Amino acid sequence: MIAAPTLTLYVARRFLGATLTMLMALTLLVSMFDFIELLRRGATRPDATFALVATIAALRMPFVATQIMPFAILLGGILAFWRLARSSELIVARAAGISAWGFLSGPMLVAILFGTVAVAAVSPISSALLSRAERLDASFLRAGGGVTALAGGRLWLRQADRGLEPGGVAIVSGRPARLLATDRAEFTLAEVSIWRLSAGDRVLARIEAPRARLQPGAWLLEDATAFLPGERQGRPAEALSLPTDLTPDRIEDSFASPDTLSFWALPGFIAVLEQAGFSALRHRLQYQSMLSTPVLAMAMALLAAGFSMRHSRRGGVGRMIGAGVAAGFALFMLDRITGEFGESGALPVAIAAWVPAATGLLAALALLVYQEDG
Repeated sequence: MIAAPTLTLYVARRFLGATLTMLMALTLLVSMFDFIELLRRGATRPDATFALVATIAALRMPFVATQIMPFAILLGGILAFWRLARSSELIVARAAGISAWGFLSGPMLVAILFGTVAVAAVSPISSALLSRAERLDASFLRAGGGVTALAGGRLWLRQADRGLEPGGVAIVSGRPARLLATDRAEFTLAEVSIWRLSAGDRVLARIEAPRARLQPGAWLLEDATAFLPGERQGRPAEALSLPTDLTPDRIEDSFASPDTLSFWALPGFIAVLEQAGFSALRHRLQYQSMLSTPVLAMAMALLAAGFSMRHSRRGGVGRMIGAGVAAGFALFMLDRITGEFGESGALPVAIAAWVPAATGLLAALALLVYQEDG
């Protein structure tokens, strides 16, 4: 195989330009439909002004771009390689003894770079903006949501409790009384019941209080009455403090979409979430999916090459490009299906997250081996 760094750089540059163009075009198209849907939902809301709806749509754009990036790589790659094949540039290169594996290394590196940047650099920005958009959406466009939209209006939390016995847990239940996006330090529960359990789930105490305020590092219980096992009457009401690792942001984020958390924040949040008794299955699946994004991006680039490098004089170009788009859609459906199985616990999280990327990569390699050496 002849090394051709100039040709590799040229193909990579063409691939990068087509992918960026396709990414911008698809992002604007999807965001436009998202904006129209937000306008429809806000038509009956007097507080949902045009500027507010436009702000929500704009805040969601970076997240939209990261979601459609694999398809932008696929469609941009198909466009770039088809143009190179139509102009016979790839045919001349291969006739000169340059293997497809040589000049495809550039587009592969570009695709991996796209995936890495999207996960490591763009996700912190997109997750923060999406979180802000979701709060505005919940405040102005939805009838109700968040932690107050639970069955019966009560919130159930589980946290570590080392006050009475090592390894103990505390179950906190109450009605959310205040959780304002403008005052993240204030979180209040009303009609509070707390069960303090041992490591073996033996009841150590029960606490009833009309109100509990979450302060940094502790729940502050007002007029709390404690009931111990074997006692018919509770102890006199008093102000109590229960240490906790929970914060208002962590409570709300536990019910929010994992998309509102960045790649760098997910590992620590998963640990806190599981320690507090929440299910972290969706967040672990999201983290593994982010890890597999560069591999999926490379698979999309190779699929684009396999389906579009055929010379136009041999015919069937439209059919080949259509097959490439269909392959991308099939990978998307596979990702949705494995994601549903992963969230339900039917599949291990790692398998559910990595199967689409691995399947796409193996299919692309098989197609290229057939075309190049078959």
